[in-house]
Amino acid sequence: MTDLPVFGAGIWHFATYKDRYATDGYGPPVGLLEQIDRAGAVGDLSVVDLNWPFAGFDGTLDDVKAALSRNGLEAIAITPEIYTRDFVKGSFTHPDPAVRKRALDLMHHATDVAKDLGSSYVKLWPGQDGWDYPFQVNYHDIWQLALDGLRELCAAHPEINFVIEYKPREPRVKIIFPNVARTLLGIEKIGLPNLGILLDFGHSLYGLETPADAAQLAIDYGRLFAIDVNDNLRGWDDDMVVGSVHLVETFEFFHTLRKNNWQGVWQLDQFPFREDSVEAARQAIRFLKAVHRALDSLDDSALAAAQADHDALAAQRLVQRALLTSMADTEDT
Repeated sequence: MTDLPVFGAGIWHFATYKDRYATDGYGPPVGLLEQIDRAGAVGDLSVVDLNWPFAGFDGTLDDVKAALSRNGLEAIAITPEIYTRDFVKGSFTHPDPAVRKRALDLMHHATDVAKDLGSSYVKLWPGQDGWDYPFQVNYHDIWQLALDGLRELCAAHPEINFVIEYKPREPRVKIIFPNVARTLLGIEKIGLPNLGILLDFGHSLYGLETPADAAQLAIDYGRLFAIDVNDNLRGWDDDMVVGSVHLVETFEFFHTLRKNNWQGVWQLDQFPFREDSVEAARQAIRFLKAVHRALDSLDDSALAAAQADHDALAAQRLVQRALLTSMADTEDT
């Protein structure tokens, strides 16, 4: 059996969630250090992705380092909060140059924090960069603003990677980086080696992509720097526990990573609104371990032959045999 991958999670997995009905949250507030302790309690996590600034946190970066250390965790990434109400008309693409500068300053600061923590990358999710109505924006101008801002940021920090997490919509009706193809187009136009893609499996589903195909395209261009995994019903970014709905497509996604020898972290981006956050992470990792075992048992030669003949039924038989056997062997630990 091949070695298990490294497992990680966004620290928000262990926070308290709110929506427009439960505006006070589904449970009591959970501070940053407690979130880190909950991540440590999962047992199989090695890394976490941290938001910046540390919302509601009065401590120091040394306090965060100590919490990570006592839980055997590292901060793989820092995610600057460029998607909040402060940037309601965009971060890279805001019409006010002063606001664009403030957003870039936040991203530069987040990058300094990432370097201090020894992180692998800075994650950029420009959720407010886009439009809601026809004729609302000049498409040429905001595209150029996005590319210019990204180029400035990445060029200033060549020693660390940056990733764009694309998503079709929400909070904007149309986000400027909605899918793998347009995101790759922008990255290739910028042309810097330290800018790549974080492929969120759920965003790809929600955008009606085939996640395995999106991953292959990003890999073919050398730009798949990171992944987040979860699940949804394809109508919204539900961030459900990975493997809850699209079991076969999840397996195909990881098979694509395996056959390309992609070695990154298998990272959770889940929102357990009503579930116990520690147990939701444990369940996800049990499933991902089963996927890993199934990849080991899959008859790759027979699958390649079936794919060469475009034989869907033969491919499905091979996949079902590997995946269902592995799931049956999953230990409830």
